[in-house]
Amino acid sequence: MPVRTAYHEALEGTRLDVVRLGALVSDAIRVSVDALENRDAAAGARVVAGDDAIDDLRRRIEAHCIELIWRQQPVAGELREIAAMLEIATDLERVGDYGVDISKNAIKLSDQPMRPQKVEIDRIASVAHGLLLDAMRAYTERDANLASTVIDRDDEVDKLYKRSIKLLQAEMRADPEIVRPGTRYLFILASLERVGDRAGNIAWHTKDMIGAE
Repeated sequence: MPVRTAYHEALEGTRLDVVRLGALVSDAIRVSVDALENRDAAAGARVVAGDDAIDDLRRRIEAHCIELIWRQQPVAGELREIAAMLEIATDLERVGDYGVDISKNAIKLSDQPMRPQKVEIDRIASVAHGLLLDAMRAYTERDANLASTVIDRDDEVDKLYKRSIKLLQAEMRADPEIVRPGTRYLFILASLERVGDRAGNIAWHTKDMIGAE
């Protein structure tokens, strides 16, 4: 019995680490977009510097998951949860990388006088960030319905992304001065679109964990 109790305590501790990782990554995306919008190179630099903590926590989750598997054979539901935690931690680490990419571009754009006018970075960022928050809430609360909503809403990010790309390309063609900063915005838009994709992945892993269809 003490061995099984320690096992469940370790499982709960790993669950909490996944939630912490989600909070760190969510904050990285929020701050990176704020850095871009406010031309705040210092904030962007903080996101870049904080990526090591995200990587370290992901590695800790992975190590604990592997230990949970070999320490005591988990039952089917526990095994599904451990597998989901491994997958979700990987997706979250990649979202953290997207935050770093956005921040690096924000730093380079912080002193650029010319900016695209028609690209709604704040809108696509808000939707993608919201999906990430909802995906982690679905995981934390084991909410299959919310996970399904996240999966369905990823199409909204894709539509905003495609619309923004078209607007940006048109603006770059019309004004050569926009080409240099505009190219960086193309990369930023791609990173935000991938945040939505990773949120969808987390939602799918959550449904698999719960055993929902």
